[in-house]
Amino acid sequence: MLKRHFFIFAAAGVVALMVAAAVLRIAFAGDEAGGAGPGGPRGAQEVSEVQVVSRTFSDRIEVLGVARGRRSVDITSNATELITRVYFTDGQRVAAGAPLVQLRADQQDAGIIEAEARLQQARRDMERWEALAERGIAPRVTAEQARTDFDLAQASLEAAQARRGERMIRAPFAGVLGLSTVTAGTLVNPGAVIATLDDISVIRVDFPVPERYLPILSSGTPITARAEAYPDREFSGQIAQLDTRVDPQTRAMTARAEFANTDGAVRPGMSMRVSVRRGDRPAPAVPEAAVQYQGSGAFVYRIASDGERSTAQRVEVQTGVVENGMVEIVSGLSAGDRVIGSGLNRIQPGAAVQVARTTPPGAPAADDPSRTIAP
Repeated sequence: MLKRHFFIFAAAGVVALMVAAAVLRIAFAGDEAGGAGPGGPRGAQEVSEVQVVSRTFSDRIEVLGVARGRRSVDITSNATELITRVYFTDGQRVAAGAPLVQLRADQQDAGIIEAEARLQQARRDMERWEALAERGIAPRVTAEQARTDFDLAQASLEAAQARRGERMIRAPFAGVLGLSTVTAGTLVNPGAVIATLDDISVIRVDFPVPERYLPILSSGTPITARAEAYPDREFSGQIAQLDTRVDPQTRAMTARAEFANTDGAVRPGMSMRVSVRRGDRPAPAVPEAAVQYQGSGAFVYRIASDGERSTAQRVEVQTGVVENGMVEIVSGLSAGDRVIGSGLNRIQPGAAVQVARTTPPGAPAADDPSRTIAP
């Protein structure tokens, strides 16, 4: 009895599944019949169309570098001494030779006074002995020794003044001072940083370049640089110098680029992306959305027309560089070819397609024969 009921229920279930499958087939058939656009073939997939255009691409070498000022130095003292006066403020722009800090110079001041006194005495002795020698009263050799003593006293005064000058620390070149923590009364030691000074009117960027590019690079080659802090700004400059050696480990040489930094936007230490253009060339191009990648290759769907019927033909292409959303097509397509612009994952090779009649605001109409993608 139980076995009979089981077979009855199983048979009813099979019948129900067959009815459901038939209903779904009819429903999907209706959807496919209604999916074609007005006047289009039954079952055609609606797609957007773009034309392959010719545009100019640039070969570029792009590397990372670090910005530095044209000249940078840490201001330090050569002796352990107290600071008696500070002449600058943080972030101040100073001229070459401007006084920055004064170190205590009591001993140097006393040394100058002593040297001046000895010089005055040596001058008097020299003048007296020379006068006596002219009159024949004193020997000439004594007068000559007095002049030598005068010269030595004068050199001693100049040395004392130089030691006094070392107690005034000055800017070695024009630039901008960084943050400092020293004040009057600070004890500084040799090598301790009093302040940093950077000449940032011109920025230098050192970056590595593979040795194979050596024949195409030289002093004066134009470059462009971008900083992460200013993604929408481009700095233009040139290669100032190439290193004389190639690193045997990395097989790269160091190039130094320079560009103007008149507004001080770029600061030393910032990361910079440097681009060196190697040349321009025209090539067919399509938007990135029109290219599908599979493994190591790429393909697009070209729209082929046969009378009123259009189909999607899968075309293997070789791609090049990508610039501003456009992909260089090295081989596989020609300028003027029509390709499917988006929704490629829904397309099958050889499938019937119909170009969409509606376009986004501001875009050219699909049926406009002059429609192209701007390079």
